[in-house]
Amino acid sequence: MSARESGLKDTGIQISEATVSDFFALLKPRVMALAVFTAFVGLMVAPGTMNPIIAVIAVGAIAVGAGAAGALNMWYDADIDALMSRTSKRPVPSGRVTPGEALGFGLVLSVLSVMTLGVLVGWLAASLLAFTIFFYVVIYTMWLKRSTPQNIVIGGAAGALPPVIGWAAATGAVGVESVILFLIIFLWTPPHFWALALFKIGDYAAAGIPMMPNVAGQASTRRQIFVYSLILAPIGVLPWAFGFASGLYGIVSAALGAGFIWHAWKLLVDKRWVEGWEMKRAKALFAYSIFYLFAIFAVLLANTIAMRAIMSAGN
Repeated sequence: MSARESGLKDTGIQISEATVSDFFALLKPRVMALAVFTAFVGLMVAPGTMNPIIAVIAVGAIAVGAGAAGALNMWYDADIDALMSRTSKRPVPSGRVTPGEALGFGLVLSVLSVMTLGVLVGWLAASLLAFTIFFYVVIYTMWLKRSTPQNIVIGGAAGALPPVIGWAAATGAVGVESVILFLIIFLWTPPHFWALALFKIGDYAAAGIPMMPNVAGQASTRRQIFVYSLILAPIGVLPWAFGFASGLYGIVSAALGAGFIWHAWKLLVDKRWVEGWEMKRAKALFAYSIFYLFAIFAVLLANTIAMRAIMSAGN
């Protein structure tokens, strides 16, 4: 320890030992990556053309905004994160980043991302980004998460907004197509997180979070997951039905939806409750749900690029 560090400790001033990787972890990079990808697809699917530099700035600002929301979430949830095995090693509960640092980091990034998007891209997209950060941090994290088993249902709106922001960045408006992309993610969120909650039910119980399995029971949760899968599958086909995706996308999205229903059905009806078999079903659905959402948006992106290439060749 240096003489300066020793002197600061003597005065009671806390010295941060956080590294760059700790602050990067505050951004929830996996969640941020999903937000960036779906926002990029929303931007690409939108009609018209966009300056590539402005497009990069837009996606970058959305990424920073998503990371800012993650940092503020970790700041506020440090107490319950410390009680759950899945989150106890996060930077704040593990002590690598102080709560004040996480709060300041999240607030600075929030302002930076919204102002950058507003000044350089458009204020509608910036307003939607600001609302997304507010909704995730205040409405979901501070209120819904700890108060109702519908937390992830209502709170899922925050995670579903990135493609709408991307669309608004490209067009300056919110179209029906972007609302459909919103609905896909919004309806995907409950079965995705409830599958996780089924095999992490002990963690949520220890932290006192009213996730659906802890409140309504595992049987009810499995039934609700199946109902959501039945609703999600046809919604995933709507880009084709509304004409902004080809028939090939319609076939692939229908097959992906059928796979989701199959996994949800197996979770619902399997009665082999020995040796954690029901947890294997929940984990299988959780893994498939991640694949489903990535695949739906990846196929839509590839479809859009292919359709534009065909139209360009025809001209």
